[in-house]
Amino acid sequence: MPQRYYLETLGCPKNDVDSAKLEGTLLTAGMRATAHPADADLVVVNTCAFIEEARQESIDTILALDELRSATSRLVVTGCMAERYGSELAEALPEVDQVAGFGQAVAAVTGRKSIPVHSVPLPEMDLLNLPRPKSAVPWAYVKVAEGCDRSCGFCAIPSFRGPQRSRDVDSILDEVEQLDVQEIVLVAQDLASYGKDRPSELGAGSIVPLVRAVADRVPRVRLLYLYPSDLNDELIDTICGGDVPYFDLSLQHVSKPLLRRMRRPGDRDRFLDKIDAIRWRRPDAAFRSNFIVGYPGETEKDHDQLLDFVERARVDWCGFFAYSPEEGTYAVGLDGVVPVSLMAERLAELRELQDGITAAARDGLIGTTQRVLVDESGVGRSHREAPEIDGIVNVESVLTVGEFHDVDIVDALGPDLVAAGARLTEDEPEPMCP
Repeated sequence: MPQRYYLETLGCPKNDVDSAKLEGTLLTAGMRATAHPADADLVVVNTCAFIEEARQESIDTILALDELRSATSRLVVTGCMAERYGSELAEALPEVDQVAGFGQAVAAVTGRKSIPVHSVPLPEMDLLNLPRPKSAVPWAYVKVAEGCDRSCGFCAIPSFRGPQRSRDVDSILDEVEQLDVQEIVLVAQDLASYGKDRPSELGAGSIVPLVRAVADRVPRVRLLYLYPSDLNDELIDTICGGDVPYFDLSLQHVSKPLLRRMRRPGDRDRFLDKIDAIRWRRPDAAFRSNFIVGYPGETEKDHDQLLDFVERARVDWCGFFAYSPEEGTYAVGLDGVVPVSLMAERLAELRELQDGITAAARDGLIGTTQRVLVDESGVGRSHREAPEIDGIVNVESVLTVGEFHDVDIVDALGPDLVAAGARLTEDEPEPMCP
């Protein structure tokens, strides 16, 4: 009887891609997935280490799965926490059989190599080009690069994911064709910088030809994590000329002095000009961004600028996160620490403002016709909703999964839309704004 595995994935879409690669390798090795950790011979946790809250969730998940697994199974911890805190994590969690960076985890779980219980920061295997199973839904994330060359003051990712390493175009397109889906979501730590580490091979500004090549193969191409300074006119025109005018802009803040403390370019006016230019090209463009609240040195003036920007920019989706001091980053040594209580007040104020903006944007779609991709029975998405991140469109359950349909929007419930003929169950939880 084939051995069985259980895989738990935490964190961002880039971790989802890593897990898909791991699953492909496990399936190729003859293992089979199980929905219950108690039935698994191998339990794998792909962890996140971006902020303290994510690290705590990873630890809690590891301990919970240790309680659920059988006495004879192996527990392997991989992902960002393993790569960042390998030996320390292994010492703190004696329950775990193996703590390994993702590349070493692939080797370990498939029995290819015997390695010590610690992580190695840079993978030894060609992880980006590992096989992966076909997607169970009509969309899929595809990671086009690993690592990051930026030096943002709050982020530790380059210290354990390493410098940017862009994939070969052919390997990306082969993966896109193999997945056989209707929507491809391109991801990377710094997506718009794809190819800059290989200019002689991939060409300058190579993200644009890549997006066009993927668009020749699937109806929808969506880009996540765009660094605003790299969002040039050619890339904007390429996105606006496609079927998914969706811009996920990594802004983090809008106050110029604070952004310089974050070691990032840009400011409120430049960001607003960029958004206005995009809306001039495509009035139906959708926007998402994230902001850090309480970065060291953030003043009331900085906070007021951010409130003003949120009100004026009126992006569709917005996430606000309390600053988390990350060991080894530039920000840890800065003065002007913002009290936790003040961070909480600022977060609440921003979230309340954004909830109203998101609700108004969704209400404004009532009475329109939207083209949706049906992900599962009764659930669809237009170009405005990224999978697993934004709201959804409730559609008729008779609509064919995996196909596009034009639907009439008749209502909005928080972040979610309701199309004509859709039926919501009475015990469905009240939708929560992001």
